[in-house]
Amino acid sequence: MAITIVKPEDIEKRSMEIITSELNGRTWPEPQFSIVKRCIHTSADFDYADNLKFSKDAENIGVRAIRNGAHIVTDTKMAAAGINKNKLKEYGGEVHCFISDDDVVKAAKERGCTRATICMEKGAEIAKDHPVIFAIGNAPTALVRLAEMIDAGELKPALIIGAPVGFVNVVESKELIMERDVPYIVPAGRKGGSNIAATICNAMMYYKG
Repeated sequence: MAITIVKPEDIEKRSMEIITSELNGRTWPEPQFSIVKRCIHTSADFDYADNLKFSKDAENIGVRAIRNGAHIVTDTKMAAAGINKNKLKEYGGEVHCFISDDDVVKAAKERGCTRATICMEKGAEIAKDHPVIFAIGNAPTALVRLAEMIDAGELKPALIIGAPVGFVNVVESKELIMERDVPYIVPAGRKGGSNIAATICNAMMYYKG
């Protein structure tokens, strides 16, 4: 098989053309389509064409929240690294990952829970002053704690991106979020990851509509 020479600046454009072609005419209303294509681009996994679940108007809610200065709270340094912080800053937002903070480590040990649980509680404090998008790419316990705070009336997130990956409580925690009356974007099933959580954030930031 011959290698096709593509200019560096044209690689992403060509990738999107291939993805669109291999979707065989399937489309979504924007900006859902941009989110779906970027998740496929990040993972080379066309399952995201079927497993991404959007609550009513979630994609537009997310875009508007970002443009209104939403902060993004994530459970992993990898997701935080993958989110375009300079672009988010243009809208007045910031990215937060508390997973290695000393107070988080200490509280998790004292309470016998995961650090991701404590991170969500710190994110809820930010949500008192700013719209917050929670982008979860690893820990089901983060989604569980978000659901608990929502049920208790302690948190009203702008959007939850529920994309933990794996086998233990992953599917169940995603279902918890999809059962709540909050905007969400969730790759149903076991797939997801920090790269997908970051990609969904970036897709909403880059959308020009």
